[in-house]
Amino acid sequence: MKTIEITTHLDATPDEIWEEVNKPRLLFFVARPLIRFKPVKPRNLPNSWHEEDYLFAMFWYGFLPLGRQTISISRSTKGQDARVLRDNGHSALIKRWDHLILVQADGNGTRYTDRVEVEAGILTPLVAAFARGFYAHRQRRLRILVDSCFDYAQN
Repeated sequence: MKTIEITTHLDATPDEIWEEVNKPRLLFFVARPLIRFKPVKPRNLPNSWHEEDYLFAMFWYGFLPLGRQTISISRSTKGQDARVLRDNGHSALIKRWDHLILVQADGNGTRYTDRVEVEAGILTPLVAAFARGFYAHRQRRLRILVDSCFDYAQN
């Protein structure tokens, strides 16, 4: 098992960030253009994540199939200073993709952290390297979105 953690500061309130983190459309935005997620079950996603399992087909740059991934959503508080959205997901190749999004107050803004534990047998080092790059990309996209005042259409 390998753990990856990446943190960034966002110039928005924790409430604003938490509201966006809970929307499936944020996943689509921050993953673009590296990964395209296509909902399989359910085919129509809610406006806000429910605490349940979602099955997605994944595509590298929108066209190369990567297989299917289960995203298993839950929420909690980590102590009293962070809100946590958890995706305890998995796929045929990745036995464990336990992703925590931590949202904490940080001065006048928000400290946003992606922490993921991956386990994929012999492929774990490759999956961990992918996760590091993917979450760095996600956080760059998230900063762009925050700087545009959450205007998804412009980005």
